[in-house]
Amino acid sequence: MLIPRPRSRNDSSGTFTIDGRTRISAEPATESTAQYLQQVLRASTRLPLSGTGDSDAPAIALRIAAAPEGLPAGPGGSRDESFRLSVTPDGVTVEGGGAAGVFYGVQALLQLLPTDVYRRGQVRTAAWTLPATVVEDAPAFAWRGVMLDVARHFRTKAEVLRVIDQLAAHRINRMHFHLTEDQGWRIEIKKYPRLTEVGSWRRESQVGAHVPDADGELRVAGYDGRPHGGFYTQDDIREIVAYAEDRFVTVVPEIETPGHVRAALAAYPELGVHPERRVEVWTEWGVAHDVLNADDSTVQFFRDVFDEVIALFPSAYIGLGGDECPKDQWKDDPRTQERIRQLGLEDEEQLQAWIVGQLAAHIESHGRRAFGWDEILEGGTLSQSATVVSWRGMRGAVTAARRGHDVISTPDDQVYLDYRQSDLPNEPIPVSIVLTVDDVYAFDPVPESLTEDERAHVIGGQANMWTEHVDTVRRLDYQLFPRVVALSEALWSADVAGPRDVADFRERLAEHLGRLDALGIEYRHESGPLPWEERPGVPGRPSSREERAAHIDAVTANIAE
Repeated sequence: MLIPRPRSRNDSSGTFTIDGRTRISAEPATESTAQYLQQVLRASTRLPLSGTGDSDAPAIALRIAAAPEGLPAGPGGSRDESFRLSVTPDGVTVEGGGAAGVFYGVQALLQLLPTDVYRRGQVRTAAWTLPATVVEDAPAFAWRGVMLDVARHFRTKAEVLRVIDQLAAHRINRMHFHLTEDQGWRIEIKKYPRLTEVGSWRRESQVGAHVPDADGELRVAGYDGRPHGGFYTQDDIREIVAYAEDRFVTVVPEIETPGHVRAALAAYPELGVHPERRVEVWTEWGVAHDVLNADDSTVQFFRDVFDEVIALFPSAYIGLGGDECPKDQWKDDPRTQERIRQLGLEDEEQLQAWIVGQLAAHIESHGRRAFGWDEILEGGTLSQSATVVSWRGMRGAVTAARRGHDVISTPDDQVYLDYRQSDLPNEPIPVSIVLTVDDVYAFDPVPESLTEDERAHVIGGQANMWTEHVDTVRRLDYQLFPRVVALSEALWSADVAGPRDVADFRERLAEHLGRLDALGIEYRHESGPLPWEERPGVPGRPSSREERAAHIDAVTANIAE
């Protein structure tokens, strides 16, 4: 049973067995996928699967389709990610409209084999048999992403590569890499070494969510008393990007501005509104009130940062944040108020838009496209080429599409994977609303109210994995899976492969969990957290959907649809 559900599958009689004579043949354009397939199969089957030898031996052939127009069309009519997988008793052929399509055809091929194929050592000694079939498929959306926050809790390079493998196996083609925050700066910038020397470490971390005190004020329940941090060298970044490219995952970086910058201010206080005030890398969760000043030198500092980021990441999109920027320091600071007047701006909202606009223009001068959270719609001066990531419900997606901006939908009430997965009292550190596998499966990135022309601006969607309360890779698995499986089908198949059928998906998911087991992914079980996954005594911040909706309505009131 295949996940995501394909557009068409036609089974026939017979099987093909992968054995000691089987070879993998590939064209130059598909060589990286051939190497990937060899690595996976050799580990679990111990078969040679060479690309040379007896030309009459049965083969798994990987190639670009000579007539890609015969493959199903993907978004915008593209066939780069489309594929046809043909299995007969005589051999296997994977044809793609492009190299990415061949890779995705290989993912379908692996799912036709027993689940032990995903193990890193041989367990199975029986035959490795594929059913005769023809599978044709193409994605519904071009952008199929997961955002990984490594600023709140750092993930080692090896752990990031592991996540990339997981995403690739589910045909997720974007990893939005959230690299900077109030709580840490995770990327080496050679021109400004203190960003990592100082900004990558905090002395301790908040444990759990804020809780109300006797007066109803929220406070930190406690700290762990343990330093936390880490960062990626530029060579680490190059390795991550190259590893992902071989798996057709584009790593899209984000550098937060003009808020969520306290780690940068700890390293370079002159960037702040109050340079005389020394701050540390923040040890709390939430939104620090420390923001960038609007000096030309500060804007230039971040232009320099983006120069190095752009050189490391070939992604067409470069993230500049733009979300949750408190305005109180700007409102109370005479120097900032004078700056607003000098720039001919009306208020602090327009000042934020000016800073974002300056950095977006710099990114665009490099031939890239800036993208930011839906707050960048506020202030009214956003460049037409900027792409909007709509997270506060779908209002930002509607507004952006109607203004002619491309949109990536990531509404928190549908695809925020840090949110709790049930109402069970032992759900670990329960955050916000309940967001189940079925909820994610129902995700549609395209708002119903858009016209056909406006809908074309929605290039896809993504789920976001914030990590305030995710401090280990085991907990990361628990939050990501199996909800990422549902996401993969929502964004790849959507309704193109037929009306969504949650019962059918659940049946296929039951089998797919065996693949997750073989991959070593410690997913959340349907019955709830296992004893070692619980976090008794650590407070969360659960809320109802009604409370969440009211909050989102309030904070997006100034974004007119």
